[in-house]
Parts: sequence; C-alpha cells; structure tokens
Amino acid sequence: MGTANDSSKDISVRLAEKKPKVVFVLGGPGSGKGTQCEKIVQDFGYTHLSAGDLLRAEKNSGSENGIMIQNMMNEGKIVPSEVTIKLLQKAMLESGNDKFLIDGFPRNEENRAAFEAVTKIEPEFVLYFNCSEKEMERRILNRNQGREDDNIETIRKRFKVFLESSLPVIEYYKGKGKIDAAKPVEEVFEEVKGIFNPPEVRKVVGGRGWGRGCCAIL
Repeated sequence: MGTANDSSKDISVRLAEKKPKVVFVLGGPGSGKGTQCEKIVQDFGYTHLSAGDLLRAEKNSGSENGIMIQNMMNEGKIVPSEVTIKLLQKAMLESGNDKFLIDGFPRNEENRAAFEAVTKIEPEFVLYFNCSEKEMERRILNRNQGREDDNIETIRKRFKVFLESSLPVIEYYKGKGKIDAAKPVEEVFEEVKGIFNPPEVRKVVGGRGWGRGCCAIL
C-alpha cells in the first residue's frame, strides 16, 4: 500500500509533466486581487485558483483538515503549507488548463519555499496589489459576501498577519514598477494588461526586461 508521501510525490510528478505556467497574485485582504483575476481570466485565458476559496471549501467539507483550517482562519493564522499546496496541486491537475493565477499564496517565506520544493514550479512572475490598510478595510466592510471572517476584529488580524508574513515574500520576488491598486478597477487593469502583454512590459517596469520570478508591484 502506498504512503501519503508516495501520493504527494505522484501528484507533483504528474503536475511537473503538465509544465504549467504559474503567476502568483498577492496583496492584502480587500486589495482587489479577485476582481483583477477575473479580468485576467477573461482576457488572457488563465485559470484562477484562490487559495482562500480552496481552503474555505475544505473547511466546509467537515474533514479533519477542515476543522483545523476553521480554527486557524478564526485566529487569522496561516494554514500549514502542505495543506494549501496539496489543495492547489489537486485543483491544477483537475483543470484542463496549463496557465494559472494563484491568488493569495504564498502567504509567507515558508509557503514560497515549500511550493517550489514540492511542485518544482517557479512562478513566471508575481503580481502584488499595493493598497493602503485604510482603503482595504473600507472595501471589506462595504462588500456583502456573507463571509464570517469579514468582521473588523478579524480583518485587522488579517492585515497584521499579511504585513508580518507576506511582505518578505514580495521582497524576495521584487522587481521594479509600482501601480496604485486603490485606483478605479479599470485603471488598475490597464496596467495589469501591460504586464501580461510582453511588448508593454518594459514600459511598466521602467526599462528592465522580465525574467522568471520577477515581481510587478501594482
């Protein structure tokens, strides 16, 4: 009988054979990641995988992992890398696509290193949506998604975790170029399109070409 490690290795091998193109999409809660991802999907044919949505679905499944995820989400803590990576790998394998926007992951340096070590995939580049805490808080409180983690206390915990954990990841991938994600949706997307359309990239990043693992700060 195979072990869990054998199963994880099998998933990683099958995923590597698929040779997927991955773009990490990062930003604080309410920074507009989800909205921009929807537009990228429409214009560029990517599949959008939200780490948060995958984790919430697992939480609602009632599994042992689900209970653990619920407790950690309630505390605003980051779920162990292996749990999130396994959910992402499964979703990528089940997709008929080979281009993915991974939204809200990696959340910290350990996530980043674990993803690359387990999957053997490096991102093509990283999109970071830069937005003030005040604006993100206003957006979250105004949206009506019925999410139980959209209360003011949990929002502030999420901001704190993001600042402490995710900013080092952004520094790791950091490139040049900065776009204000607090601007209207269409204005932000015009700059996003510039990053996904290669001829425009050099204008956005100020003259430097893009290599694998760069970071666009939006």
